[in-house]
Amino acid sequence: MNGVAVNPVKFLREVRTEMSRVTWPSRKETMVTTGLVFAMATLTALFFFFVDQVIGIGIRLLFHVGL
Repeated sequence: MNGVAVNPVKFLREVRTEMSRVTWPSRKETMVTTGLVFAMATLTALFFFFVDQVIGIGIRLLFHVGL
């Protein structure tokens, strides 16, 4: 095993130590961040929807199809 010792007790102790060092966001920070993610996803979806519509209209005009 390439000289790697596997000690589950030591591993769990180190995991517990690392978990105590983690800085967890508050509920408010989590809600604000979640809201921003949803807002940006919505804006991105709307942007690409409108760009797709404009490109589609341009293609239809270019090839005289579907007008």
